[in-house]
Amino acid sequence: MTDNLKAKGTKAFIWDFFGKMVTRGMGFIVSIFLVRLLEPSDFGLIAMVMVIIGIATVFTDVGLGGALIQRRKVHPIHYSSVFYFNIVVGLFLTLLTYFSAPWISVFYESEQLLPLVEVMSCLFVINAFCSVQSTRLRKELNYALLTKISLISSLSSGALGIYLALRGAGVWSLVAQTLTMSIVYNLLIWTTAKWKPSLTFSWKALTQLWGFGFRMFLSRMLDAIFIRLDFLIIGKLFPPATLGFFQRAKSLNSMVVQYSSGSLMSVLFPVLSKVKNDLPRFQSIVLKALGVISFIVFLLLGSLYLISEELIVLLFSAKWLQSVEFFKILVLSVFGLPISTLLVNVLSSRGNSKAFLRLEIYKKVIVTINFVVLYFWGIEVYLYGLVVTSVLGVTLNILFASREIKLPFFLFVKPILMQMGITLFSVILTLLITKNLDQLNIIMLIVKGSIFTFMYVLFNYFIKTSSYTYFNEQVIPLIKKRKKKKN
Repeated sequence: MTDNLKAKGTKAFIWDFFGKMVTRGMGFIVSIFLVRLLEPSDFGLIAMVMVIIGIATVFTDVGLGGALIQRRKVHPIHYSSVFYFNIVVGLFLTLLTYFSAPWISVFYESEQLLPLVEVMSCLFVINAFCSVQSTRLRKELNYALLTKISLISSLSSGALGIYLALRGAGVWSLVAQTLTMSIVYNLLIWTTAKWKPSLTFSWKALTQLWGFGFRMFLSRMLDAIFIRLDFLIIGKLFPPATLGFFQRAKSLNSMVVQYSSGSLMSVLFPVLSKVKNDLPRFQSIVLKALGVISFIVFLLLGSLYLISEELIVLLFSAKWLQSVEFFKILVLSVFGLPISTLLVNVLSSRGNSKAFLRLEIYKKVIVTINFVVLYFWGIEVYLYGLVVTSVLGVTLNILFASREIKLPFFLFVKPILMQMGITLFSVILTLLITKNLDQLNIIMLIVKGSIFTFMYVLFNYFIKTSSYTYFNEQVIPLIKKRKKKKN
């Protein structure tokens, strides 16, 4: 059983990682076309709408999806009950958002938002139809099918978005892209996934999931609000174009998180849930995952900080130069999210939703202080505040995780501090080597990125860090195995 779980987890990781690489890579290419065709204000307007949509989306299953994954014995009645519950909630949220559109438009002082919110409100009921199927596939570690469905829906919606942008549709090309992705995803998952809901519903089945699910829902709700609150404040205080610059910088920054740890995190929760009662094995998986994430995320952090200006101008054109400073500061805080996601998975996979919720409340108090900074002192000071909140958030996560699985605090901190120091030293050396170079954007991008990567790997090799060792042991064999299958 142990070998079978490891094999399934490895296969799921491979599918999810390379699937995300292709899907997000393709989505990134689509975004490059859209960014060049559309104006920053268009992205600012859609960001205002997605703040409301993103926060309300948390209410679609009130944490029941996570409870389905975490629960060992799940019966058909559990899946069907959650499915019908999600449909009712999704329909309610669609109607609520549609009729709230005039107030949202008044809040942002933008009449353009009214029709955008009305149309985008359909997302709730559309997404409700596929949430249980997606949850079931994740629980079964069937990431092969999920990856294929995501790839096709992303490709088709991206093509439509570009076509409409070329035809002068403006912000509506982004609306059409978002809705089409959800619709195609639904059609594919209903035609390919084996599970279909039965005509049964049970409140008792829901209440069995509720204890874990409700606390996870509260945590997700807090997270959804606080992740998007900066968009809400910036959209209220600044012109749509300023929010567009910030949105583009934050969107590019989020790719670092996805490429560094997104796949590992999505696979890790179901895997950890299955071995939660085997503490030594659980500890080993967590420490290895922390080492791999630390190695990858700081490699990307240093590279992106160095090439930020060249990258944004090359990809998005000079009209997006204002995003560079936003992006550089955001990159400094990016290490916190992948590491924190791993550590909170420790609590959620062990079923300790009380500690999970308490931890989230502590972190949100810290983040709230930074939002006050944003309101009174502006975007740049707020972004530097994000670096501080990342450090404090990771520290809190380590305290809770170390207590939960009975590992010393230092074992968690050591790989993070080691990679942080190597990154800082490598960045300084790269800047010293390239400070007198004056070349084209693409040449400077390649030169800076190559020098930093060489320095970073070299220092890790000579110091023989645990992160580098775990990366070679866990990730390199997966890549080689994948290449052999292709050949």
